[in-house]
Amino acid sequence: MDKPFQSYDDASNPATCAPRLSALRAELARRGLDGFVVPHSDQHMGEYLPAFAERLAWLTAFTGSAGAAVVLTGKAAVFVDGRYTLQVRNQTDTSLFEPRDLVGEGPQGWIPGNLPRGAKLGYDPWLHTAHGVMHLKAAADKAGGTLVAVESNPIDAVWHDQPAPPVSPARPHALNLAGEQSEAKRLQLGEQLKKAGAEAAVITLADSVCWLLNMRGHDVPHTPFTLAFAILHDDGGADLFLDPAKRTPELMAHLGNSVQVHNPDQFAAALDAMKGRSVLVDPSTAAAAIFDRLQKAGAKIRQGADPCQLPKACKNPLEIAGMRKAHIRDGGALARFLAWFETHAAGGELTEIDAAEKLEGFRRATGVLSDVSFDTISGAGSNGAIVHYRVTRSTNRVIAPGEMFLLDSGAQYPDGTTDVTRTVMVGEATAEMRDRFTRVLKGHIALATARFPDGTIGMQLDSFARRPLWEAGLDYDHGTGHGVGSYLSVHEGPQNISKKPVLQALLPGMVCSNEPGFYKAGAFGIRIENLVVVTPPEDVGGERKMMGFETITLAPIDLNLVEPSLLTETERRWLNAYHARVRDQIGPLVEEETRTWLERATRAI
Repeated sequence: MDKPFQSYDDASNPATCAPRLSALRAELARRGLDGFVVPHSDQHMGEYLPAFAERLAWLTAFTGSAGAAVVLTGKAAVFVDGRYTLQVRNQTDTSLFEPRDLVGEGPQGWIPGNLPRGAKLGYDPWLHTAHGVMHLKAAADKAGGTLVAVESNPIDAVWHDQPAPPVSPARPHALNLAGEQSEAKRLQLGEQLKKAGAEAAVITLADSVCWLLNMRGHDVPHTPFTLAFAILHDDGGADLFLDPAKRTPELMAHLGNSVQVHNPDQFAAALDAMKGRSVLVDPSTAAAAIFDRLQKAGAKIRQGADPCQLPKACKNPLEIAGMRKAHIRDGGALARFLAWFETHAAGGELTEIDAAEKLEGFRRATGVLSDVSFDTISGAGSNGAIVHYRVTRSTNRVIAPGEMFLLDSGAQYPDGTTDVTRTVMVGEATAEMRDRFTRVLKGHIALATARFPDGTIGMQLDSFARRPLWEAGLDYDHGTGHGVGSYLSVHEGPQNISKKPVLQALLPGMVCSNEPGFYKAGAFGIRIENLVVVTPPEDVGGERKMMGFETITLAPIDLNLVEPSLLTETERRWLNAYHARVRDQIGPLVEEETRTWLERATRAI
């Protein structure tokens, strides 16, 4: 097999926390600061970061995709959400960094009770949004301290082997995949800017820049981003701030004359040139430094949502067709893997890494795999109960008979991004395992079959997936669904399905995950995840047209873990119909041995 897309080396070592924390505190003292806030972000506010921007992981040894830390002279805290409560305690030195709740408390809730009066708390304005800085300032003020913007990041001053920023070549994303010319997107958004009274918009999110200009790259692991800033003008023209090392003749020809390309170090000057102009900037996604610069330049700042995010989320017909093709192709790879797994796991000789590598191999065999879409979550037994567990050579364990195995994985194909989770049983399941699995399945089916009117937000549907668990006094501490990009990020907004009151309505063409779960600490984890597309409104015989979901992931759900007596007749029909689709669409893609297994794995119950 070629060099794998993911590494299983353990980048986390709690022993590094003490010397690195000491070095940072010494640097803060040298600068006259009493503390510093360390977010998990880069200048583009991305979830998945290039290596040089992994400052939180370098300092705390915590490698999750969301989090923050606050370092004070005498104490420090690391903040994580419900996905990472177990992981953070395994990775970081908790005698130095106290684990805290990112969502319910966050740095802004912790600072008032811990920052000494009169203390100066530093932050890097390129790594926090304008909204984020507003909350930090309010917290520091409440403590009687002062929030201070730093000109250079103090971690960079003490991270002596910090990697260089990425410079992978950017390339055009073909029209038969993008479905719409960049010029058409820019002209349409330019008209929207005029209607909003703005002359330009600063575009900072990597997925927005890549979508707007129909380009892709390899600056970020597993996500086909080119990291760059852009300024969109109301006439449809744009300025792109892109490292010269990333430019190719093919890309420059693709961008055309209406996109002016500049070096990244000219971005600040371009912001300074906005004096007197009305400029749209998203305070929830753009770095505070951009607001500071525009304000100083005398621009008329209009705060509003990134204009690319909503049209990007609502996939056009060609993008949806590409996503369907990608999922059929991916389903074939998954079927081959699951058939192989059933044969080889029974002897108790496979490890978590063996499974992840084999699945990647089947995806590579399609001949069109660009990358995996995230580090595979390959968790056996108790490791499956760690929601975002990442297997490493130090945590790798044998998948033993009598255990559940949770496999959350995805692929980046040029025509679509996939994300799928299956939980399978090795050997005989207990009654408790079947009960919990079937409750998760019931919730999955409830969401998959939901009908809802225009204006419905994800939070209103979230409880559909949780109700069967709630009825047994159970729940899970993560969202039920996130947006997924079209050969972009496996996590995209603005929509989601969770307990959070995200006000963005679910709209036709949006791709979301449907992934309820259950996790018994120290024992097992269960998650069933398919991707779904929001369907257009249709008349269902009532007073209002209704939307729903089309499931596009195609992979068997382990019937060995299903307790049929817990399913209603409607749920049973859904499962049988889904498995019939899997069998009909995936069967022709696989060899006879896998097809025989697939027939059995998708049998009607």
